[in-house]
Amino acid sequence: MIETTPGTPYGTLPSAAPLPPRKPVSLPRLQEMRERGEKIVMLTAYDATFAAVADQAGVDCLLVGDSLGMVCQGRPSTVGVTLQDMCYHTECVVRGVRRVQGTVWIIGDLPFGSYQESREQAMRSAAALLQAGAHMVKLEGGGWTIETVRFLVERGIPVCAHLGLTPQTVHALGGYRVQGRTDAQAQQLRRDALALQDAGATMLVLEMVPAALAADITAQLPRCHTIGIGSGSGTAGQVLVMHDMLGIHLGRTPRFVHNFMQGASGVLDAMSAYVRAVKEGRFPDDARHAW
Repeated sequence: MIETTPGTPYGTLPSAAPLPPRKPVSLPRLQEMRERGEKIVMLTAYDATFAAVADQAGVDCLLVGDSLGMVCQGRPSTVGVTLQDMCYHTECVVRGVRRVQGTVWIIGDLPFGSYQESREQAMRSAAALLQAGAHMVKLEGGGWTIETVRFLVERGIPVCAHLGLTPQTVHALGGYRVQGRTDAQAQQLRRDALALQDAGATMLVLEMVPAALAADITAQLPRCHTIGIGSGSGTAGQVLVMHDMLGIHLGRTPRFVHNFMQGASGVLDAMSAYVRAVKEGRFPDDARHAW
C-alpha cells in the first residue's frame, strides 16, 4: 500500500520509494511475456496518483488514452481532444510513475487530427508525446495508417496500432458497434493486422472484435501483441478504461467491463484484482464480456 509522507501536500504520493520489485517493462520484456504465455495487463491512466497506484498494483502498460476526453473532460467522444491535452496528461502520468520509481510501460495516444494529415505531421506529434515521457505512441486504423506506422518505426518510435472499433472514427462506423462480424470485415481486419505487424507495430489494440476472430488474428501475429477490449480472452493481453474498471462512469456500462471495486478494500486492491484476473485467465469471460 502506498503510504503518505508527513508534510507531503495532500498526502498523494510518497517522496521516494524502495527499489522496484520488478524489472522495467520494455519491448523485449513484453515479447518474453508473450512467448511464455503470460497475459499483458494494460490500464488507462491520466494523472500522477492513479498512475503510481497502477504501477504498484502490477499493471504492465499504462495507456494515456484520448478517452480522457470523455472520462476527464466530459466530452461526448474523443474527437475534441488535442495534442496539447495528451502531452499534459502524459507528463502527469510520467511524473507519478517516476515519483515512485515505477517500471510500467507508458503509451501515449495520438489524438484525432494529429497524424491524419501526413507522415511528417505524425512524426511531429509522436515526438511531442515521447518528449512528454511516453515510451510508445498509439494510433487508430488500418489502410493508409500502415505507411505512417512504418515511417514512425523506421525513425525509432515504437507504435501500438488499433483496429476494430476505432473511437476517433465512430461516426463513420455508424456508432459503437462490434466490428468484423461479416466475412468481408473479418478478412479486412486480418489483412490490416498483418500489414501493421509487417510495418513494425509491436502492439495492437483490438476493440469490440468477435472473440473467435480476435484469437485467430492473435495467432497470426507473433511479433505484434494484441491487447483486447471487448474482444474475448484469446488476445495476448487486455485493457480497460480505469474509470470503467473502478465502477465510475457517467453512462451505460459496456458489456465488456467488470467493476473490480466490488468487494475491494480500495483502488489499489481493485487494480491488483484486475491484474490477477487477467494474468490467471479469469477475465474476460467470453460468455459475459465478448461477442
